[in-house]
Amino acid sequence: MALNPPLNHEQVVSGLSNQEFLCQYAKAGRIGLSSGLTLIDRAICRAERHVNPEEQWGSWSHAYLFQGKRLDGHHWVIESDLQIHQKHIQLGVQENRISKYFDEGFYTNLAILDFGLSEAQVSDLLGEALDLVSNHAKYSLRELFGTLVALHRPPLRSQNNVLARESSLYCSAFVQHLFKKAGLDLVPGIAIKNTTPEDIARSPAPHTTWVLQRGLPTSRLLPLKTRMRRLRARGRLARSKLARSLQDPRPLKDH
Repeated sequence: MALNPPLNHEQVVSGLSNQEFLCQYAKAGRIGLSSGLTLIDRAICRAERHVNPEEQWGSWSHAYLFQGKRLDGHHWVIESDLQIHQKHIQLGVQENRISKYFDEGFYTNLAILDFGLSEAQVSDLLGEALDLVSNHAKYSLRELFGTLVALHRPPLRSQNNVLARESSLYCSAFVQHLFKKAGLDLVPGIAIKNTTPEDIARSPAPHTTWVLQRGLPTSRLLPLKTRMRRLRARGRLARSKLARSLQDPRPLKDH
Protein backbone atom coordinates (compact mmCIF):
# COMPACT_ATOMS: atom_id res chain seq x y z
CA MET A 1 0.00 0.00 0.00
CA ALA A 2 1.48 3.37 -1.01
CA LEU A 3 2.08 5.93 1.70
CA ASN A 4 0.62 8.83 -0.27
CA PRO A 5 1.45 12.46 0.54
CA PRO A 6 -1.29 15.13 0.27
CA LEU A 7 -2.98 15.34 -3.13
CA ASN A 8 -0.96 17.36 -5.62
CA HIS A 9 0.84 19.57 -3.12
CA GLU A 10 3.39 21.89 -4.73
CA GLN A 11 6.17 23.59 -2.81
CA VAL A 12 8.31 26.27 -4.45
CA VAL A 13 11.90 26.29 -3.20
CA SER A 14 14.22 29.27 -3.67
CA GLY A 15 17.70 30.32 -2.65
CA LEU A 16 19.33 26.99 -3.54
CA SER A 17 21.72 25.92 -6.28
CA ASN A 18 20.86 22.92 -8.44
CA GLN A 19 23.24 20.84 -6.35
CA GLU A 20 21.74 21.92 -3.03
CA PHE A 21 18.19 21.39 -4.28
CA LEU A 22 18.87 17.89 -5.62
CA CYS A 23 20.86 16.75 -2.60
CA GLN A 24 18.10 17.93 -0.28
CA TYR A 25 15.04 16.52 -2.05
CA ALA A 26 16.21 13.62 -4.22
CA LYS A 27 15.32 10.24 -2.72
CA ALA A 28 15.10 6.73 -4.16
CA GLY A 29 11.85 6.26 -6.07
CA ARG A 30 11.18 9.95 -6.65
CA ILE A 31 10.94 11.44 -10.15
CA GLY A 32 13.12 14.24 -11.47
CA LEU A 33 12.00 16.70 -14.14
CA SER A 34 14.21 19.18 -15.96
CA SER A 35 14.36 21.52 -18.93
CA GLY A 36 16.86 23.93 -20.42
CA LEU A 37 17.58 26.34 -23.23
CA THR A 38 18.68 24.01 -26.04
CA LEU A 39 16.68 23.78 -29.24
CA ILE A 40 15.60 20.24 -28.33
CA ASP A 41 14.33 21.38 -24.92
CA ARG A 42 12.39 24.20 -26.50
CA ALA A 43 10.96 21.97 -29.24
CA ILE A 44 9.65 19.46 -26.67
CA CYS A 45 8.17 22.18 -24.45
CA ARG A 46 6.51 23.77 -27.48
CA ALA A 47 4.98 20.44 -28.56
CA GLU A 48 3.62 19.98 -25.03
CA ARG A 49 1.36 23.00 -25.47
CA HIS A 50 -1.26 20.49 -26.64
CA VAL A 51 -1.31 19.05 -23.09
CA ASN A 52 -2.44 22.42 -21.72
CA PRO A 53 -6.07 23.45 -22.36
CA GLU A 54 -4.82 27.04 -22.73
CA GLU A 55 -2.07 25.87 -25.12
CA GLN A 56 0.75 27.31 -23.04
CA TRP A 57 4.15 25.72 -23.60
CA GLY A 58 5.12 22.90 -21.27
CA SER A 59 7.69 23.46 -18.53
CA TRP A 60 9.53 20.13 -18.74
CA SER A 61 11.49 18.32 -21.44
CA HIS A 62 13.10 15.41 -19.55
CA ALA A 63 12.09 12.93 -16.83
CA TYR A 64 14.16 10.43 -14.83
CA LEU A 65 14.12 8.25 -11.71
CA PHE A 66 16.22 8.85 -8.61
CA GLN A 67 18.05 5.73 -7.53
CA GLY A 68 19.38 7.08 -4.21
CA LYS A 69 22.86 7.28 -2.70
CA ARG A 70 25.24 4.41 -3.47
CA LEU A 71 28.43 3.07 -1.90
CA ASP A 72 30.51 5.70 -3.68
CA GLY A 73 28.71 8.38 -1.65
CA HIS A 74 27.01 9.87 -4.72
CA HIS A 75 23.32 10.10 -5.60
CA TRP A 76 22.49 8.35 -8.89
CA VAL A 77 19.67 8.54 -11.43
CA ILE A 78 18.37 5.99 -13.92
CA GLU A 79 17.10 7.50 -17.16
CA SER A 80 16.61 6.97 -20.86
CA ASP A 81 18.69 9.61 -22.59
CA LEU A 82 21.22 10.41 -25.32
CA GLN A 83 24.70 11.35 -24.09
CA ILE A 84 28.02 11.81 -25.85
CA HIS A 85 31.26 11.72 -23.83
CA GLN A 86 34.21 12.08 -26.18
CA LYS A 87 34.17 8.73 -28.08
CA HIS A 88 31.68 7.06 -25.73
CA ILE A 89 28.03 7.22 -26.82
CA GLN A 90 25.15 6.30 -24.51
CA LEU A 91 21.80 6.00 -26.25
CA GLY A 92 19.10 4.46 -24.08
CA VAL A 93 18.45 3.47 -20.47
CA GLN A 94 21.50 4.23 -18.34
CA GLU A 95 22.77 5.12 -14.87
CA ASN A 96 24.35 8.52 -14.19
CA ARG A 97 25.49 10.43 -11.16
CA ILE A 98 23.12 13.15 -10.08
CA SER A 99 25.96 15.64 -10.55
CA LYS A 100 25.01 15.62 -14.23
CA TYR A 101 22.19 18.02 -13.28
CA PHE A 102 24.32 20.44 -11.23
CA ASP A 103 25.02 22.60 -14.32
CA GLU A 104 22.66 25.57 -13.88
CA GLY A 105 23.40 26.96 -17.33
CA PHE A 106 22.32 23.75 -19.04
CA TYR A 107 19.54 22.57 -16.66
CA THR A 108 17.76 25.82 -15.91
CA ASN A 109 14.56 24.31 -14.43
CA LEU A 110 14.27 21.43 -11.97
CA ALA A 111 11.47 19.70 -10.10
CA ILE A 112 11.17 16.58 -7.93
CA LEU A 113 7.98 14.55 -7.52
CA ASP A 114 7.24 12.23 -4.60
CA PHE A 115 4.32 9.81 -5.02
CA GLY A 116 4.68 8.39 -1.50
CA LEU A 117 5.68 4.91 -2.59
CA SER A 118 6.19 2.08 -0.13
CA GLU A 119 9.61 0.45 0.21
CA ALA A 120 8.31 -2.54 -1.75
CA GLN A 121 7.17 -0.30 -4.62
CA VAL A 122 10.52 1.52 -4.70
CA SER A 123 12.27 -1.85 -4.81
CA ASP A 124 10.08 -2.93 -7.73
CA LEU A 125 10.80 0.34 -9.57
CA LEU A 126 14.55 0.08 -9.20
CA GLY A 127 14.58 -3.62 -10.04
CA GLU A 128 12.71 -3.05 -13.31
CA ALA A 129 14.85 -0.01 -14.14
CA LEU A 130 18.11 -1.92 -13.62
CA ASP A 131 16.76 -4.76 -15.73
CA LEU A 132 16.23 -2.30 -18.59
CA VAL A 133 19.77 -0.99 -18.09
CA SER A 134 21.14 -4.54 -18.23
CA ASN A 135 19.12 -5.36 -21.35
CA HIS A 136 20.30 -2.15 -23.11
CA ALA A 137 16.84 -0.73 -23.76
CA LYS A 138 17.18 1.99 -26.40
CA TYR A 139 16.15 5.64 -26.52
CA SER A 140 13.77 5.92 -29.45
CA LEU A 141 13.68 9.17 -31.42
CA ARG A 142 11.22 7.41 -33.70
CA GLU A 143 8.74 6.95 -30.83
CA LEU A 144 9.26 10.59 -29.84
CA PHE A 145 8.00 11.61 -33.29
CA GLY A 146 5.09 9.18 -32.84
CA THR A 147 4.18 11.00 -29.61
CA LEU A 148 4.34 14.32 -31.47
CA VAL A 149 1.79 12.97 -33.95
CA ALA A 150 -0.47 11.90 -31.07
CA LEU A 151 -0.18 15.33 -29.40
CA HIS A 152 -1.63 16.87 -32.56
CA ARG A 153 -4.40 14.23 -32.65
CA PRO A 154 -5.59 13.72 -29.04
CA PRO A 155 -7.68 10.57 -29.76
CA LEU A 156 -4.40 8.80 -30.60
CA ARG A 157 -2.89 9.43 -27.18
CA SER A 158 -4.74 6.53 -25.56
CA GLN A 159 -3.65 4.16 -28.33
CA ASN A 160 -0.30 2.50 -28.94
CA ASN A 161 2.35 4.83 -30.33
CA VAL A 162 2.07 4.69 -34.13
CA LEU A 163 5.88 4.41 -34.40
CA ALA A 164 6.43 2.05 -31.47
CA ARG A 165 9.30 -0.42 -31.56
CA GLU A 166 10.45 -3.22 -29.28
CA SER A 167 12.90 -2.65 -26.40
CA SER A 168 12.76 1.13 -26.75
CA LEU A 169 11.59 3.87 -24.38
CA TYR A 170 12.23 7.60 -24.40
CA CYS A 171 12.58 9.39 -21.05
CA SER A 172 9.02 9.98 -19.81
CA ALA A 173 7.73 6.73 -21.35
CA PHE A 174 10.47 4.97 -19.37
CA VAL A 175 9.28 6.58 -16.11
CA GLN A 176 5.62 5.80 -16.82
CA HIS A 177 6.52 2.20 -17.67
CA LEU A 178 8.34 1.76 -14.35
CA PHE A 179 5.50 3.17 -12.24
CA LYS A 180 2.87 1.05 -14.00
CA LYS A 181 5.02 -2.01 -13.25
CA ALA A 182 4.96 -0.93 -9.59
CA GLY A 183 1.16 -0.65 -9.66
CA LEU A 184 0.72 3.13 -10.11
CA ASP A 185 -0.57 4.68 -13.34
CA LEU A 186 0.75 8.25 -13.38
CA VAL A 187 -1.30 9.34 -16.39
CA PRO A 188 -4.51 7.31 -16.74
CA GLY A 189 -5.87 7.21 -20.27
CA ILE A 190 -2.52 7.96 -21.93
CA ALA A 191 -0.54 5.12 -23.53
CA ILE A 192 2.90 4.56 -22.03
CA LYS A 193 4.72 5.47 -25.24
CA ASN A 194 2.67 8.65 -25.71
CA THR A 195 3.55 10.06 -22.27
CA THR A 196 5.36 13.41 -22.06
CA PRO A 197 7.30 14.94 -19.13
CA GLU A 198 4.52 17.53 -18.85
CA ASP A 199 1.95 14.73 -18.44
CA ILE A 200 3.95 13.37 -15.50
CA ALA A 201 4.17 16.84 -13.94
CA ARG A 202 0.37 17.11 -14.18
CA SER A 203 -0.30 13.59 -12.88
CA PRO A 204 -3.62 13.30 -11.01
CA ALA A 205 -2.11 10.64 -8.71
CA PRO A 206 -1.52 12.00 -5.18
CA HIS A 207 1.96 13.47 -4.92
CA THR A 208 4.14 16.29 -3.63
CA THR A 209 6.17 18.42 -6.03
CA TRP A 210 9.20 20.55 -5.16
CA VAL A 211 10.01 23.15 -7.82
CA LEU A 212 13.30 25.04 -7.76
CA GLN A 213 12.84 28.76 -8.26
CA ARG A 214 15.95 30.90 -8.42
CA GLY A 215 17.45 33.90 -10.18
CA LEU A 216 18.10 33.53 -13.87
CA PRO A 217 21.47 31.89 -14.60
CA THR A 218 24.05 34.02 -16.36
CA SER A 219 23.33 32.32 -19.69
CA ARG A 220 19.73 33.59 -19.63
CA LEU A 221 20.80 37.16 -18.88
CA LEU A 222 22.87 37.31 -22.04
CA PRO A 223 21.43 38.88 -25.21
CA LEU A 224 19.35 36.47 -27.28
CA LYS A 225 21.83 36.47 -30.20
CA THR A 226 24.69 35.55 -27.86
CA ARG A 227 22.69 32.70 -26.30
CA MET A 228 21.72 31.35 -29.71
CA ARG A 229 25.36 31.45 -30.92
CA ARG A 230 26.42 29.45 -27.87
CA LEU A 231 23.64 26.90 -28.39
CA ARG A 232 24.55 26.48 -32.07
CA ALA A 233 28.23 26.07 -31.17
CA ARG A 234 27.34 23.41 -28.58
CA GLY A 235 25.21 21.60 -31.17
CA ARG A 236 28.03 21.67 -33.76
CA LEU A 237 30.46 20.26 -31.19
CA ALA A 238 28.08 17.41 -30.28
CA ARG A 239 27.51 16.54 -33.96
CA SER A 240 31.25 16.63 -34.63
CA LYS A 241 31.96 14.24 -31.74
CA LEU A 242 29.24 11.88 -32.91
CA ALA A 243 30.55 11.91 -36.50
CA ARG A 244 34.13 11.19 -35.39
CA SER A 245 32.94 8.36 -33.17
CA LEU A 246 30.98 6.74 -35.99
CA GLN A 247 33.93 7.01 -38.39
CA ASP A 248 36.54 5.63 -35.96
CA PRO A 249 36.80 1.81 -36.34
CA ARG A 250 38.44 1.37 -32.95
CA PRO A 251 36.34 0.07 -30.03
CA LEU A 252 34.67 2.74 -27.90
CA LYS A 253 36.41 3.50 -24.62
CA ASP A 254 34.72 4.01 -21.28
CA HIS A 255 35.34 7.32 -19.56
